[in-house]
Amino acid sequence: MGKTLFDKVWDAHVVRSIEDGPDVVFIDRHMVHEVTSPVAFRGLKSRGLKVMHPEKTFATADHNTPTINQHLPVEDPLSAGQLKALEENAAEYGISHWGLGHEKNGIVHVVGPEYGITQPGVTMVCGDSHTSTHGAFGAIAFGIGTSEVEMVLSSQCIMQPKPKKMRINVNGDLQKGVSPKDVALYIISKLTTSGATGYFVEYAGDVFRNMTMEGRMTVCNLSIEMGARGGMIAPDEKTFEYIKGREKTPIGADWDKAMSYWETLYTDEDATFDEELNFEASDIEPMITYGTNPGMGIGISKSIPNATDVEGGVETYKKSLGYMDFNEGEDMIGKKIDYVFIGSCTNGRIEDFRAFADIVKGKKKADHVTAWLVPGSHKVEDAIKEEGLLDIFTEAGFELREPGCSACLAMNDDKIPAGKLAVSTSNRNFEGRQGPGSRTLLASPLVAAASAVNGVVTDPREFLS
Repeated sequence: MGKTLFDKVWDAHVVRSIEDGPDVVFIDRHMVHEVTSPVAFRGLKSRGLKVMHPEKTFATADHNTPTINQHLPVEDPLSAGQLKALEENAAEYGISHWGLGHEKNGIVHVVGPEYGITQPGVTMVCGDSHTSTHGAFGAIAFGIGTSEVEMVLSSQCIMQPKPKKMRINVNGDLQKGVSPKDVALYIISKLTTSGATGYFVEYAGDVFRNMTMEGRMTVCNLSIEMGARGGMIAPDEKTFEYIKGREKTPIGADWDKAMSYWETLYTDEDATFDEELNFEASDIEPMITYGTNPGMGIGISKSIPNATDVEGGVETYKKSLGYMDFNEGEDMIGKKIDYVFIGSCTNGRIEDFRAFADIVKGKKKADHVTAWLVPGSHKVEDAIKEEGLLDIFTEAGFELREPGCSACLAMNDDKIPAGKLAVSTSNRNFEGRQGPGSRTLLASPLVAAASAVNGVVTDPREFLS
């Protein structure tokens, strides 16, 4: 019987299989940041252990970093302490470190692909749930906990039960104004936040083949939000073209050798999955969430569902709407917003800022809206300036900030105030995720841009010819 893409990569990395237990899996790439690594390094020190393969470990600061005045000392003592710990631990153990002020600094899941650290067929982990992003390259990538970070640092291996396999096919042509973010939010709305629990997902079909690498990263990034262990897409010519010539990518004979392996990374025709789902691209419209988890999403032209029409407890559903100050049956279009955030490891790449610029060009930001435009890395920041997007943003009343995780989560200065409503291109809309008492609507860069201009939730198709 043939193998799935997931099987091929996983099986090639199994060091040992424990009977009735997990597999011991070798890890090719380990990304670390300042939040989940300090305790892991402390564990190494207490046990007198070294980092087994420092050349396979890459550190960058992102979660706690400010997005303005990065040249100044970080004021928050906890953030400053974690950033300092990452710097010191990286130096002590001989790990590459891209801290604040470094030209390569940026969000861990943005800089990994940018510098060719992420490659087809590798296993990749990080103490961050959205490590699934890297699966866009045909890699097995997933988030791990602090104790597991210590395990990988010390042994370059991890013990994991082999997940079940799911394939999600989306075929046909997308409507105008429908982005990869909308595709992902649509799938999550159908599966719920637990629908893929225990599975590793392969995305297949016309829609994913036609996506850019940035779009594929967005989809794989959000795999975790439907409960999946991770998501991946088979590498193809787009993948190889994207990674060719990057800093950590093989060259010459090594490239040819790598390609001979990468070209085998696809699911065999006679391979089977534990679960397979099919969706039609034409059914998807620009999406927006209305509740307090990513599964509570609808097409932007739809109204908020009634509790009786939604799976799960009625009281929990009404509690979620109560937190958002929404009611059953209300339209999302036209709701007044206070903040717009474009950025994060979900939508902080250059393609996302191009889409945002397409909408706001020649228009003006609504006066009452505060907008945070935060690139995922310095490479993205440079491209925004080089391509003239910064001029478009400035003329429309927007300001560009410095790279970092920013308002994706309330671990830095970019917090949405209590009660305020934000259209966010990030990945989670939990209660208080963007700041205590904040209210979050997850959406695409196109929806965010249109809403920033009108000052209310807006269908971006009204701006597209």
